[in-house]
Amino acid sequence: MTSEDLRERRHKIIEEHMDTEVTQEFDRTLGTFNGHPHYEIMATGQIFDGDEEVMGYYRMTRTAFPDQRHDNVRYHYADESVIVEFDLLGTNLGEFYGRPPTGKAFRVPIIAVFFFDGDRITNERVYFDAASLITQAGHAELLTLLASGDV
Repeated sequence: MTSEDLRERRHKIIEEHMDTEVTQEFDRTLGTFNGHPHYEIMATGQIFDGDEEVMGYYRMTRTAFPDQRHDNVRYHYADESVIVEFDLLGTNLGEFYGRPPTGKAFRVPIIAVFFFDGDRITNERVYFDAASLITQAGHAELLTLLASGDV
């Protein structure tokens, strides 16, 4: 069982992680990991491992959706992880997988599972309906690429 102190430290590190993603202070976001950031985007099968790949992921998503943010955040605690449910919102104001911006907004429910070593994140595994995000953002043509695994 996780101590109350460790649970609180994990909660604060996730808050810092998510807040600095929104403010685009990505060096601080990377600092919430245990020294080796790792993301798994389950909807697309993408894995971003290490500082360079994760920073590329941040740049790509924030170029496409510079106002990306979270709403309705809820936390669920387990011994080795914290499950965070939230709505992800953003507006397609920049290039997205080679497509021009549409100016359309999206709002999709997300589940992010944060895995820990002590009070530092080792992995963020993200679950969401990619088809909803892509369609709402005005890029339904990307659904074929998503289905083929080319995204």
